[in-house]
Amino acid sequence: MQYVTSTRYMPPFKADNTFQHYKNENLLSDLEIEKITQWVAAGKPAGKRIKASHPEVADEHQKSLVVSAPVQSDLRIGMRNTFHMPEMQKEEFRYFHLPLQNKEEKFIQTIRFIPGNKKLVHHSRLMIDTTGAIAGINGISESDTSIYQYQTKPLADPFLFGWVPGNDEISFPKGTGKRLHAGSDFILNMHYAPTPVPAKDSSSIQLTYVDAPIIREVITLTLKEDQISNLPFIIPANKIPTFYMRTLPLEEDVSFISVMPHMHLLGKKFKAFAITPAGDVIPLVNIPEWDFNWQMTYVFKKFLKVPKGSIIYAEGQYDNTRNNPKNPSNPPIDVTYGWGTKDEMMNLIIYYVKYQVGDEDIPL
Repeated sequence: MQYVTSTRYMPPFKADNTFQHYKNENLLSDLEIEKITQWVAAGKPAGKRIKASHPEVADEHQKSLVVSAPVQSDLRIGMRNTFHMPEMQKEEFRYFHLPLQNKEEKFIQTIRFIPGNKKLVHHSRLMIDTTGAIAGINGISESDTSIYQYQTKPLADPFLFGWVPGNDEISFPKGTGKRLHAGSDFILNMHYAPTPVPAKDSSSIQLTYVDAPIIREVITLTLKEDQISNLPFIIPANKIPTFYMRTLPLEEDVSFISVMPHMHLLGKKFKAFAITPAGDVIPLVNIPEWDFNWQMTYVFKKFLKVPKGSIIYAEGQYDNTRNNPKNPSNPPIDVTYGWGTKDEMMNLIIYYVKYQVGDEDIPL
């Protein structure tokens, strides 16, 4: 315990909080780390027991030790059928159609993904379809050419939520929510790791709806590989390149809620910031030591105003050398874009709302 806390290996929180602060920071202070060190040095003595003169006092003390209670969901919806995975020597990508067909428009407050097979679910992406024409995609592999007939129509929300290790849930601020149109269905894109034996998966999603009149709609802004300025996105063997991407100028004032960077095993560093028309820099996120196993959505402490005309920049550095202990290839090989673990990605997902005066003072 002393070692993993003193080195800040635990608790896991990869973002640099001197660059930007977040609501969901999971860090120990220097004083807390010192207390652990002193406790270990003293032989790890037991703490003082609390004697309650009344049982209800003891009950209240026990309740105070509970970090958080399970959130009561309004809806839990899973795959239509259990997915049976045969023995697979390579990663597998599958699409699943989760019929909802809600009769009225709703707004989503909280989204949680529950992997049915934690050993094999690599990551997932949740999308919304309102056309009713994509049900046939259920269970189809991404390598199946018949899938193209279902990818001709635009989705109502191509990125509702993304699950990766460490990013289980997103809860939007009070008075805001993600729009769920009437007649919606969910499309789940699943990435499975190889398995030496047959296995199965029954992943699901859990939602809570906004229980009051919605005031503001949450919108997703995604920076992707096609916005990289120094293309091609190729990471040569035995090199440590850095790639840069940027948005077009924002068309209106916005208030950012959160940011979520994404890279794979070659990822080394990630930084994102906005530059305003006045030349001011707005820090978003800085991860000096990328760890694929600990990815998360970083929620700002307050709405973060980013004015009209600002440009969002992101920088991602990759280590494709033998010195990278997580490099999946030995010797290293050239790597480019792909969803597979041995491929690479460079994304930044931002949730935001349109700006309203005073947002800067509203805690999230």
